[in-house]
Amino acid sequence: MKIIDAHQHYWHYNQSEYDWIDDSMKVLQQDFLPSHYKEEMKDNNIYGSVVVQARQSDQETKWLLDLADHNEHILGIVGWIDLKSKNLEHQLKEYKASTKLKGFRHVIHDELDIDFMLDLQFINGLRLLNEYNYTYDLLIKSEHLENTIRLIEQLPKMKLVIDHIAKPNIKKKEWDTWAIYLKKIAKDYPHVYCKISGIVTEADWYNWKEEELIEYIKYVIDIFGPSRVMFGTDWPVCQVASKINKIIELCEKPIYKNNHNIQYKLFNENASLFYSL
Repeated sequence: MKIIDAHQHYWHYNQSEYDWIDDSMKVLQQDFLPSHYKEEMKDNNIYGSVVVQARQSDQETKWLLDLADHNEHILGIVGWIDLKSKNLEHQLKEYKASTKLKGFRHVIHDELDIDFMLDLQFINGLRLLNEYNYTYDLLIKSEHLENTIRLIEQLPKMKLVIDHIAKPNIKKKEWDTWAIYLKKIAKDYPHVYCKISGIVTEADWYNWKEEELIEYIKYVIDIFGPSRVMFGTDWPVCQVASKINKIIELCEKPIYKNNHNIQYKLFNENASLFYSL
């Protein structure tokens, strides 16, 4: 089975633009480019990928689109755009010529204001994305899930996906509040998807246990159903805790291991349909 990696990144590393990469992540303090990822693809049967922004700038989006023009394995781009900008619609019109640009993302969980996503300008920006048929990745933590419900209530039934299963603190065994709110979203909003990605980095990087991560993976597949989850490596960030092959194995091991139809949906079809790859 050919895998579509629904979530990975590229960057030319520098300390000022990637200040979130601290000394505990020294393995990430270097360039990660298509030439590096192609080795991972070959070793792990990955057919193509969706590359997601790592900087919040228009320059980032344009750089990723340039990479996509020169690398066939890049099937789609999730860029960044200022949803509060007065020039938003003009930018979206210009971007329509870039067929590999599928959607956008903002690092919501780093905003100091917990209500950042409920700002009316931000919401209107999301509504405009829908009019131009773009997807939106919600990069949040579990404490943002209650506000995420309030946000979804004010939006049309557009293509939304929650990145990294909303980043529960697996290292501290966070479960109850995360599980309740995520289940409500899965049940009440059938147009919302979830990425099974970024899980190893929410666990203890050096001592994570397979069984504890599988519990989270299985729960997400159970509540969203096999047609609304997609697999992402979160490479190269995942490398602080795991190699790609181990992450793939984790997602194969729940009770769905021998169900090839569900595996195909998780590892290929759902990402292709969501992002129109």
